[in-house]
Amino acid sequence: MEQYAPMMPTPEQTAIVDAAITSRKSVRAFLPTPVPRQTIDDILRVASRAPSGTNTQPWNVYVLTGTAKADLSSKILAAYDDPEEAATHKEEYAYYPTEWRSPFIDRRRKIGWDLYGLLKIGKADKSRMHDQHGRNYSFFDAPVGLIFTIDRVMQQGSWLDFGMFLQSIMVAARGRGLDTCPQAAFTQFHRIIMEHIGAPSQQMLVCGMSLGFADPAAVENSLVTEREPVSGFTRFLE
Repeated sequence: MEQYAPMMPTPEQTAIVDAAITSRKSVRAFLPTPVPRQTIDDILRVASRAPSGTNTQPWNVYVLTGTAKADLSSKILAAYDDPEEAATHKEEYAYYPTEWRSPFIDRRRKIGWDLYGLLKIGKADKSRMHDQHGRNYSFFDAPVGLIFTIDRVMQQGSWLDFGMFLQSIMVAARGRGLDTCPQAAFTQFHRIIMEHIGAPSQQMLVCGMSLGFADPAAVENSLVTEREPVSGFTRFLE
């Protein structure tokens, strides 16, 4: 029987893929530089090769630019800045645990205070914390806002598939010199968002994402979060 040798990538090819993955980070300040429609289309086309159980491909994407993005931001911020109005908006699904434990709560606190430290926001400065969180809803001034939805009939496995799709978008963006910020913050205002984008009732909001060119002068973009070493989360069994 004829034997076939595996097709091995060159070191250069491996380095390119690794760089696209490891250089990805959540960017919280973008330049106004437009992203060409063809580039967005190419990123989504590449990301559509993400795996999904029995090829269900459970993702829907709404791309917002220009007036469509600005109007959505205005609607959300009007609700966010009104405490009584904001209290009427609740997430449809739990992204975070209801009971925090170490090491998860420790990591959460560290990134929060690291970011606020860079921005010189004190622990008692609730107003500036509110404003900084509110920047989520202007997509951190990125020229492109992405909104992701899933059909309500899909179950937990499809949400795992959706995560692989989101990661593929972020890596494909890095391969083109672009940056992203995946944002669960949008889920609180799903009613406003779903009406604005005209999504059918059988869909539910998964998250949003900012897409564009990172502002290199923004201090918040110097934040690089720590990662556990492989030995901290892996067990090799032989």
